[in-house]
Amino acid sequence: MSTLSVLDIPGLRATPVAGDPFPHLVMRGFVRPERLNEVVAALPSLGSRGSYPIESVRLGPAAAQVTRELKSEAFRTAIAAKFGLDLTGAPVMVTLRGQTGAGDGQIHCDSRAKLVTVLLYLNPASEAWARQDGCLRLLRGPDDLEDYAAEIPPVDGTLLAFPNGPTTWHGHRSFVGKRFTVQLNYMTTGAKARYEMRRHRVSALVKRLLAAA
Repeated sequence: MSTLSVLDIPGLRATPVAGDPFPHLVMRGFVRPERLNEVVAALPSLGSRGSYPIESVRLGPAAAQVTRELKSEAFRTAIAAKFGLDLTGAPVMVTLRGQTGAGDGQIHCDSRAKLVTVLLYLNPASEAWARQDGCLRLLRGPDDLEDYAAEIPPVDGTLLAFPNGPTTWHGHRSFVGKRFTVQLNYMTTGAKARYEMRRHRVSALVKRLLAAA
């Protein structure tokens, strides 16, 4: 396996922040294109919906390198600088989703325990994404999935990042099937954040025990 970086953090530093409908940045090719196939091949087979704590799944070397680089101080510093945030000491939670069901994609804002949401999409381009199925939309309000300012196909190592807030509405049209997303959140240090992180650790333990049974 190559020891070169998988993620293009210098490119991230040069990516502008958009303001409509709320501050966010999108960078296609954040996973270096020459490493993308290697990363996709290193992902586990997840046969059920839901977000898996990264500690509960078996990653191949290239996918494990992605998670290490996402957790790095270089990435934290880049995200903090982009949004003018102080993320010093903010706990990190990383999950992996591999399947999307018919009920997923409902309009929502993320928990206020999450300071920043980072989504990294690890799917090859396909006709489904070209039809806009499963493409995340950044919305102007909570009521209309068609009232969006930006739409992000979940392909080719694309990165989406945004600070959470009471109006950071997002969702996507229904899609059923394989849809790999790595989600990283910088968390607050409050009770709600501690509860969410504890719940994920328990979930990781249960899933490891079930896998070993």
